[in-house]
Amino acid sequence: MGKTADRIYHAAIYVRLSKEDGDVASAAKAESNSISNQKNLIRDFLKDKDDIIVVSERVDDGYSGSNFERPGFKMMLEDIRRGKVDCVVVKDLSRFGREYIDSGKYIERLFPALGVRFIAVNDHIDSKEESGRDDIVVPFKNLMNDAYCRDISIKIRSHLEVKRKNGEYTGAFTPYGYKKDENNRNRLVPDLYAAGVVKDIFRMKLNGMSQAAIAEHLNGKSILSPMEYKHSLGIHIQDHFKTHEQAGWSSVSVRRILENEVYVGTLVQGRHSTPNHKIKKIVDKPEEEWIRIEDSHEPIVSKREFAIVQRLLGMDTRTSPNEEEVYVLSGLAVCGDCGAPMIKRNVPAGGKVYSYYICSKNAATKECGTHRIPKEKLENIVFEVLKVHIANVLDAGRILEYIDTVPFQELEIKELERQKEAKEKEIGRCRELRDMLYEDLKDGIVSKEDYAELYEGYNSRRKKAEEAVRKLKHEIHKVMEAETDKYEWLRYFKEYQNISELSRMAVVELIDRVKVFDKNHVEIDFNFEDCFQSALRQIQSAGCTVCTEESGRINIQEREVV
Repeated sequence: MGKTADRIYHAAIYVRLSKEDGDVASAAKAESNSISNQKNLIRDFLKDKDDIIVVSERVDDGYSGSNFERPGFKMMLEDIRRGKVDCVVVKDLSRFGREYIDSGKYIERLFPALGVRFIAVNDHIDSKEESGRDDIVVPFKNLMNDAYCRDISIKIRSHLEVKRKNGEYTGAFTPYGYKKDENNRNRLVPDLYAAGVVKDIFRMKLNGMSQAAIAEHLNGKSILSPMEYKHSLGIHIQDHFKTHEQAGWSSVSVRRILENEVYVGTLVQGRHSTPNHKIKKIVDKPEEEWIRIEDSHEPIVSKREFAIVQRLLGMDTRTSPNEEEVYVLSGLAVCGDCGAPMIKRNVPAGGKVYSYYICSKNAATKECGTHRIPKEKLENIVFEVLKVHIANVLDAGRILEYIDTVPFQELEIKELERQKEAKEKEIGRCRELRDMLYEDLKDGIVSKEDYAELYEGYNSRRKKAEEAVRKLKHEIHKVMEAETDKYEWLRYFKEYQNISELSRMAVVELIDRVKVFDKNHVEIDFNFEDCFQSALRQIQSAGCTVCTEESGRINIQEREVV
């Protein structure tokens, strides 16, 4: 037994273990730094210290030493302020903290001011002893611990960056609709139940339902919201914005799902970060620094469906208070003169209600004509023209299947090469005009201001053309490697070859814009028009004559291919 001292110290044993700061780098080190091991080592050290009585043990299990925002540490400080504790004992300085400035503040300033004795067992530091008040050793060890923490933080960040670039999922919680693969915790696989809900949400949006209507439908069916679903699986996530006992679906939560690229198999990570290991405030990173990996996991919805939904979300497609779904041409019908959306208006007359599409700009400011057209008439026109266009596309598809017996890949490459040569000529022309511009500047034909503006314009055109050439070269490579499905776009038209009525789904899938000039002048821009025109050119290149009949159907005369 040791000698009895004049003063008795009331000690708090403080132990800490972190999984994030590299404390557990190996099995041996994990055992060395375990909570129980730290406690046993300190108790063994104190057993013959008659001047120290242990009054509390404070534990921070799973907290980094890079800051002092730890519950156990705060409770210990509160005990010190109340006079219950006047001695702090730790295994070593790294268990106390790895932050140089704050560690020094507590050990060298705050504790001495409050009369608190500090002991770090393995570092042989005891502030009561002369050897424990070394003005060089303690700051130096704190600085080393701080450097170690910074080094570990950099290594972890680098390791996570590599995993993200390899398409590995690094998040703690999975997006709604997915779960972690049991055999690979860095890979997402669909959660069958939640994935089915996600598919339903996209389907309802494509059918014309608003986000609010979708949320109401899901709540009415008692389908758990993403957070409540995770809670039902035993996964507890705190939501600081939760206002009710059980969080339900909302238009915001529905929109988050509709906008999330993860559902097409694209993994977007690294969107947020912290400035460094000491500052835990989350900051948003620029989009160009995000890590986006396509086809990293199994998709829940197709890229085509996702693209259409993004387009619909960008439209003004609000519903009236008495309706759940938008009208069939909502967001697609626009004024042929000003480009403003056409909106539906109901006009009562003679005991009946007649519906019209009118220019929204006219309705709001009268700055454009009404361009009024009966709803039924416009939808009938669109329906009839759509049926003819579907027939035209399928006729083209039939002949494409016919010429598929010849080296069609060569025809496709020929078309892409033609486009590439056109862009390369544009690049050359831009350079030529730019060089000529310098001569005009020297001859005084153009001013310095005009020269700068024109020079920038030619450079901009050249860069866009160069980007187009890069993309075309990539397309040519993909064709040669047989990575593309040339006829994929035909599938969307085949799905509607027996269309019997104008549906919202058909409209958003196949039509880009419906331009209304007046009740007798309507123009329709179809989706995949560039694919359709390219198909017609390839058909002609294959030795087939393409002509258009009065009905709008294309008539393709097949020639024998030698």
